Amino acid sequence: MMDKTFDPAAVEARVGAAWEAEGAFRAGRPERAGAEPYCIVIPPPNVTGSLHIGHALNNTLQDILCRFERMRGRDVLWQPGTDHAGIATQMVVERRLMETQQPGRRELGREAFLEKVWAWKAESGGAIVGQLKRLGASCDWSRERFTMDEGLSQAVLKTFVDLHAQGLIYRDKRLVNWDPKFQTAISDLEVLQVETKGHLWYFDYPVVDEAGALTGETITVATTRPETMLGDTAVAVHPEDERYTTLVGKRVLLPLVRRPIPIVADTYSDPEKGTGAVKITPAHDFNDFEVGKRHSLRPINVLDEEGQMLLVGNDAFFEGAEPEPPALELHGLDRAVARKRVVALMEERGLLLKIEPNAHAVPHGDRSGVVIEPYLTDQWYVNVKPLAERALQAVRDGQTRFVPENNEKVFFQWLTNIEPWCISRQLWWGHQIPVWYDEEGGIYVAMSEAEAQAKADAARGGPVTLRRDEDVLDTWFSSALWPFSTLGWPETTPELARYYPTNTLVTGKDILFFWVARMMMMGLHLTDKVPFDTVYLHALVRDATGAKMSKSKGNVVDPIGLIEQYGADALRFTLAALAAPGRDIKLGPNQVESYRNFATKLWNASRFAELNGCRLDPAFRPESANAVLNRWALGEAARAVTEVGTALDAYRFNDAAAAAYRFVWNIFCDWYLELAKPVLQGEGVDAALKDETQKTIAFLIDQIAKLLHPFMPFLTEELWAIKGEGIADRGLLTLAPWPDLSGLADSSAESEVGVVVDLVSEIRSARSETNVPAGAQIPLALVAVDESVRERVGHWHDTLLRLARLSEIRFVAEAPKNSVQLLVRGTVAALPLEGIVDLGAEVARLRKEEGRTVTEIGKIDSKLGNADFVARAPEDVIEEQRERRDSEAAKLEKIREALARLTDQS
Repeated sequence: MMDKTFDPAAVEARVGAAWEAEGAFRAGRPERAGAEPYCIVIPPPNVTGSLHIGHALNNTLQDILCRFERMRGRDVLWQPGTDHAGIATQMVVERRLMETQQPGRRELGREAFLEKVWAWKAESGGAIVGQLKRLGASCDWSRERFTMDEGLSQAVLKTFVDLHAQGLIYRDKRLVNWDPKFQTAISDLEVLQVETKGHLWYFDYPVVDEAGALTGETITVATTRPETMLGDTAVAVHPEDERYTTLVGKRVLLPLVRRPIPIVADTYSDPEKGTGAVKITPAHDFNDFEVGKRHSLRPINVLDEEGQMLLVGNDAFFEGAEPEPPALELHGLDRAVARKRVVALMEERGLLLKIEPNAHAVPHGDRSGVVIEPYLTDQWYVNVKPLAERALQAVRDGQTRFVPENNEKVFFQWLTNIEPWCISRQLWWGHQIPVWYDEEGGIYVAMSEAEAQAKADAARGGPVTLRRDEDVLDTWFSSALWPFSTLGWPETTPELARYYPTNTLVTGKDILFFWVARMMMMGLHLTDKVPFDTVYLHALVRDATGAKMSKSKGNVVDPIGLIEQYGADALRFTLAALAAPGRDIKLGPNQVESYRNFATKLWNASRFAELNGCRLDPAFRPESANAVLNRWALGEAARAVTEVGTALDAYRFNDAAAAAYRFVWNIFCDWYLELAKPVLQGEGVDAALKDETQKTIAFLIDQIAKLLHPFMPFLTEELWAIKGEGIADRGLLTLAPWPDLSGLADSSAESEVGVVVDLVSEIRSARSETNVPAGAQIPLALVAVDESVRERVGHWHDTLLRLARLSEIRFVAEAPKNSVQLLVRGTVAALPLEGIVDLGAEVARLRKEEGRTVTEIGKIDSKLGNADFVARAPEDVIEEQRERRDSEAAKLEKIREALARLTDQS
């Protein structure tokens, strides 16, 4: 006997244990040895992490695909694992040491510190795996990988060594995003642009002649970074800016430093911004660095690793300069303090022209929270240009496709303009760069220290003392190998041969460049194959108002909390139902609650079926059903199976969820069971008809379990077990075949039952739209119908009266006056409402509502048609306006439909 209510917590624990005991998700099951493989590699969550709502969306969509393909008979490998997440993990462990008053990283030393990190990873680093299991992720957990596992680490080393030997990895001095707190280079993804209210300082730089004497002229530059002016090596003006034509080629004397620097012509300078003249500081600005390369300007670094002024002992700073004493006093000052001092010194010398307020984006470290510094350092780089060309060609050739397709354009833009990839990080946790140096600066790249030592000894003709590079590799370097390193590459393994290339990659659009593009480049270069055939990029999950989630706003949605409150199935179905391609998801508890109600609806329907003797009969053949109602329901089920399968094949998760929902809630629960009640519960019902209906209902609940399983695995697995109790070799639903209901479509049954459903639906809508009192029974007049319609209505007469709340049904030659007219499958149905509803007043009300809605749509269109608004408004605000317009347009359509139904309002 089914429990009265569905208890997600109890069911999830029981079902999860059953899956694990059976090894249901293991790839390579013996019975699928000859099946077509299907492989997804999980985007590895950080080992430091816990499940956030983005993970929940990402892994729900992957799981839907894996469960769907597993039921379609394929040998599925969903490859799980976690990422070592260099800077994030190191930061967590350092913070933990501080909180527990243990020695810090540098006091411990590298070896002891790494022991602490590994211990922490073993203790709590796998928390997110348990949370993924709670979500229902059907990964092959026996194959879980970690980016610093021995095998994966060997893949990383080999890749570095081979790319270096091919001339694709090299060392160079370039600008990087530098985090002064963590004292390491970081990736663009780890940089947050924070809108900041700052200032624009206008400084006069004095012009000098060839001998270095002041000419009396000045050129004014505007800057947001006064402290970096000590590292200026030029002033740039646009070559077509007539204001400065006579100054190009001359020099200015850099204030405070007294270093002569040239005035150069460069299109980087914008005549419309500031004064049209810009200071060029190649060592402290990415754009200036490129200008410096074009004009052979020497970069001068005036900041150290901690963001403090570095002047004394800086040979480049003194080259050709005679610094004023106050300038040297800036040495050792924090950059923020130095900024104020530089402004004061310029003002004292009469060289500060003016100060303007200036709001601009300032880069901050996403973890440290400090301002990021463009910093000139020696780092290791990958020349990815030739690798990018292959990746671009693979997409052009259709070897890999993007869903939604418009992401292909972004992919092309990034890879066409790709820059060298900085792969070194000044951290201790990660894959240490396999490079050793001798005392004379010789470089030895090798798989091991012994191999490097042998190379060095051979090169120097005797024993050499080596020092290993202390840096580690960017986390994205090892992640770029994930689709094949997890399968055993560079070894030739059976798994690599069977499951690579993988099939679908599901990930967020925010890491299209950082991860997807790099996997494409590395996969093609190292294996000569694309790593996946399809990339599905989902959008962001926002809060219920459309705002981006953040801890500071307090609007972060905790998926584990939602699972505990509503169940994993409800959360999963919600995410799938909202996952429209290319559109951000607005998520709030109310939506999850509504899909929890959906789960409850199915449970209650299954319990109703059980209480009414609906038992699964393995011998039942749906194609042999005789009753028109049963044939109609079976045909609708077949339609739903086709719609869900077609939508999932096209990665339209929302459409698949909608098709499943429509059939289960609207067709099966609301219509079929309601129409079947007289058969199940009435007196004197034909025994054969009742038996067939009971078996059909039980059969359809089984098909619903299959249909919904990819979306709601726990509930459906439980129903499968309950309904199949006592049936031999039933097995688990997750390993059962996808429903095949081909041949069950029945047009004659659809015509008969469908018209009843449509007629009742239209009457209900008309009652609602014209404000007919809920309890009122109203007459129905069918206009000029033929004998077949009369016969059909006669058959369903009592049902129509009951479901549409009708007082009578009569057949007439023409529609009565003062009636609402409906057109249902070619039949005119009229509802005479005189004396029940004031039709004139109702028309007036609807006209007024129509006018208000048209006005509201006009206001929204005006906003969205304003180019300035679209350019300046945040993305979520624009999206909200578009959704409001869609909502108002749908409302207007309903109002006009209601007006069209009202006739003879004289």
